[in-house]
Amino acid sequence: MIGANLDFSDLLNLAEDLAVLSKAETKKVLNQAARAGAEVIRDAVEEGAPKRTGKLARNIVVVSRKSGPGEAVAGVHIRGTNPNGTNSDNTTKGASRNNAFYWRFIELGTSKMPANPFVRPAYDTNQELAAQAGFDELNKAIDEVLSK
Repeated sequence: MIGANLDFSDLLNLAEDLAVLSKAETKKVLNQAARAGAEVIRDAVEEGAPKRTGKLARNIVVVSRKSGPGEAVAGVHIRGTNPNGTNSDNTTKGASRNNAFYWRFIELGTSKMPANPFVRPAYDTNQELAAQAGFDELNKAIDEVLSK
């Protein structure tokens, strides 16, 4: 998991517009913006993922999770079948279409296989595009809500 955050400090300029919106509308707008940024990263990760069977690329998804008031959290997740959410269940290897637990072996390498990173480079090269996509989506959503 990449432990980095995108800086959306320019959102302070939009504070007046967000103050006009109701709490529900604000949450919706922030969620849309966070997902738009995460989708840019997801698309880049999918593009860089090895394509041997297509299973890995199929299991790269954007997920949103609950956050505090005035916050929105979305990220890129590579699906596994572990119900605990640790994405490390290797008991169903080929049996499940939704278990790409092996992505970390490709990304980081093993003692018998060199690393072939595709997640970190996608994040590093696209984080500014993701931030811009978030801002664009935020502005679009605010305009839609304010035009009602």
